[in-house]
Amino acid sequence: MGMLDAWADRISRGETVEFRPTGDSMVPLIHSRRRVRVAPVDPALLEPGDIVLARVAGTVYLHLVSAVDAPRRRVQISNNRGRVNGWTGHDRVFGICLAVEGASRPGAAAKVRQAPAGTARAGETA
Repeated sequence: MGMLDAWADRISRGETVEFRPTGDSMVPLIHSRRRVRVAPVDPALLEPGDIVLARVAGTVYLHLVSAVDAPRRRVQISNNRGRVNGWTGHDRVFGICLAVEGASRPGAAAKVRQAPAGTARAGETA
């Protein structure tokens, strides 16, 4: 299991995490080793241009939502250089990128999945 898989697991449990992904496929939005903050997402709220942590065909990516198919509850994931990774279901979209190096991503905070009543996110008390 790779590091992005480990982050996806934590996010799927309701945690908001910070990490430094490697690679150049998201430049200039995310440069390699820049700190990102990713929170659980409500996939029904996603729009093209959102940066998400999602599993596509067995691989976890921190890439862009390039298209939305709401009736089929899926999104298309692509990098920032034109390569389409593929379509994935809402159940395989784990989180949304809230910030890169402390700079907030516009509109991302409104798409965070809210914890069910009576539960707490990691590091919080109910």
